[in-house]
Parts: sequence; C-alpha cells; structure tokens
Amino acid sequence: MKVWWLIVLVSGSVMAEPDIEAGKHKALICQNCHGEQGISDIDLYPNLAGQKQLYLKVQLLNFKNGQRPSAVMAPMASALSDQDIDNLAAYYASL
Repeated sequence: MKVWWLIVLVSGSVMAEPDIEAGKHKALICQNCHGEQGISDIDLYPNLAGQKQLYLKVQLLNFKNGQRPSAVMAPMASALSDQDIDNLAAYYASL
C-alpha cells in the first residue's frame, strides 16, 4: 500500500499499467549507451537491466524535471511522457 502512494506522489497521478513491450520499443534509443539488453559495454554508463522499477522511474523523473542535472539524460528524459517513463522502468526491471 505504501508503495502505491509513493508512485502516485512521484507521478502526480494514477497511470495505466506499464506496458513492457512499449517500454522495449522505446528503449531502442537507450541501447546506444546502456546496451542492447540494458547492460552497458561502456563503464561510464550504468547498467539498467534488473534495477528496481520504482528506482528507474524516480531517476527518469528527476532527470526530466531537473532535480538530477545531466547534459546527456535531461534532453532524453524531457522527451518522455509519464507513461513512457513507466513503460521503460517496467521493461528494464523485467530484464
């Protein structure tokens, strides 16, 4: 129950269930840095596969709203809808 409220507070609304297949499709652009299966070949970029879904969602929202500044990730995240973020987080958590 507590996690549900945290998700509502983080996202600002109740979203539809995440769509892992939509997240997989949206993740195509992420593969350049984070690897085809969410495991990066480049030490500079973190692995995303298997991370907790809520952690990934919060990080993407923080990049999007400027709470976590990044010249690389801010423009990427700013183009994502809240549903895109949910889908990406669900996809990478599923790996």
